[in-house]
Amino acid sequence: MQLDGVKIGFALTGSFCTIGKVIPEIEKLISAGAEVIPVISYSVDKFDTRFGTAKDLRLKLEGITGKKIIDSIVDAEPFGPKSLVDVVVVAPCTGNTLAKIAMGITDTPVTMACKAHLRNQKPLVIAISTNDGLGANAKNIGLLLNTKNVYMVPFGQDGPDTKPNSLVADEKLIIPTIENALKGKQIQPILIKY
Repeated sequence: MQLDGVKIGFALTGSFCTIGKVIPEIEKLISAGAEVIPVISYSVDKFDTRFGTAKDLRLKLEGITGKKIIDSIVDAEPFGPKSLVDVVVVAPCTGNTLAKIAMGITDTPVTMACKAHLRNQKPLVIAISTNDGLGANAKNIGLLLNTKNVYMVPFGQDGPDTKPNSLVADEKLIIPTIENALKGKQIQPILIKY
């Protein structure tokens, strides 16, 4: 990995079933020498779920990264004018957040960090996790695939028989996607078989 000294804004949104798979990737980034600044959506900040409590997740993220969590729009806005990071990663990225990014809506800490960061023409990496990726959000995926400086972690259908519209990124490809994005390249193939 060529991530020593790279500054990464790592944003988590409310696909709670995949957050546990993303945390080890954050740990790997830090082990590779990256500086990781955690950003969380309002859902991640407030909701306790069967996958854990919001408080425990906050403590874990701050413990792993050694950084204060960015959990407000005001705190996320400096990603743009201060050019705080080299790359922003949204993993997991819910369909809701994906749609907001595609439409330029900045009403959460995560969407503000993305919008502010993109104005610097630096890479934004998205690891989708949504039940409507091949439904209502298909058009937003298409828009983002054609948006400059946006890179997708390869994804596939995670349950085509029971959830035919559901898509999820392969969390093990987050780091290779970041490495490619920092070189201005989209990792291939984007579509994978789950």
